[in-house]
Amino acid sequence: MSGEPTDAPRRRGRFITLEGGEGAGKSTQAARIVAALKGLGIPAIATREPGGTAKAEELRAALLAGIVAPLGPAAEALAFSAARVDHLDRKIKPALEEGVWVVCDRFADSTRAYQGALGHLAPQLIRAMENVVVGADRPDLTLMIDLDPEKGLARAAARRGDNSVDRFEGQSTAFHRALRAAFVKIAADEPQRCALIDGARSENDVAAEIWHEIENRLDPREWRRPL
Repeated sequence: MSGEPTDAPRRRGRFITLEGGEGAGKSTQAARIVAALKGLGIPAIATREPGGTAKAEELRAALLAGIVAPLGPAAEALAFSAARVDHLDRKIKPALEEGVWVVCDRFADSTRAYQGALGHLAPQLIRAMENVVVGADRPDLTLMIDLDPEKGLARAAARRGDNSVDRFEGQSTAFHRALRAAFVKIAADEPQRCALIDGARSENDVAAEIWHEIENRLDPREWRRPL
């Protein structure tokens, strides 16, 4: 017995996203967040963008291979948005409605940074796409992991091994410095939603700061399910 009335309304889960440059440690920290939540008895899943569903993973392969790039940043933004629609409809929203916490490696802020700030798409266009695609399903908390691009790219290279770089990892250092600045600006512009995390420290120290932000902002212990 859970101790909860059977007719009690189900609470919507929380939506956490992680953003940052290449090699910042987003996927590692996403896995740690999910493990910590499950340790409290809170149902949680990790997912990623682009991807997260079968159709979105197909688009991911095309986007990271650079197939869409020759069509320009607007086409890329639309392709990312198409993948996001499927991801939201088939995975994120159903999980949240079931009371599951969703932890996503990249989300709409990456479109703002990559195609918006660096692709020079008009902010009005980015906002319009985000309003249509994401609507009210914006993250409850976004963790911006900030890291020097050269360190991040070195980490990404070590992780990648002999595999070739993808469409974005292969960009210049100047590109990645501008990307870092774009993410920092998003965090500064939306402090109620975003927390800027120093990613240069050890994995454990980064995880500790992330959990501190989650505890302070989302109070996960209050969500703990009775045994």
